[in-house]
Amino acid sequence: MPLVLPHDRRRQNGFTLVELMVVIVIIGLAASVVVLAMPEAGGSLASEAETFAARAKAARDGAILDARPAAIRIGPGGYAVSRRIDGRWQPGGRYPWAEGTTAAMSGGSGDAVRFDATGLAEPAEIVLSRDERRIAVEIGEDGHVALRR
Repeated sequence: MPLVLPHDRRRQNGFTLVELMVVIVIIGLAASVVVLAMPEAGGSLASEAETFAARAKAARDGAILDARPAAIRIGPGGYAVSRRIDGRWQPGGRYPWAEGTTAAMSGGSGDAVRFDATGLAEPAEIVLSRDERRIAVEIGEDGHVALRR
């Protein structure tokens, strides 16, 4: 039978308290990183405002390229892009707001922003809100679209 020293017997019985505490700290740090990196439900308000601004710019560019007016109609549930073809507004894409997002528009014409065939627009400000956060999308008379946080 081999000679077993008391020190060797302790190592055969499992982990030390320090080793277990180090593992728990590492798991806690990893869990906090995962929680902080999780995106908001429905995406962030900033990304929603950026997407809306990009679609407004695309509508303006489409109006210029097609030499036809375009409009973005803002509603409580989302917004829709349309083009004027043969004297009538033809529907384009419809895009819903993420859950919890509301939009308030000032300027424009009623509930829409219209771009003429040269890209000029009726100035408007669309304020997107969710919880306590707000981001405004400004559309200038020259058709320039910008975010204001």
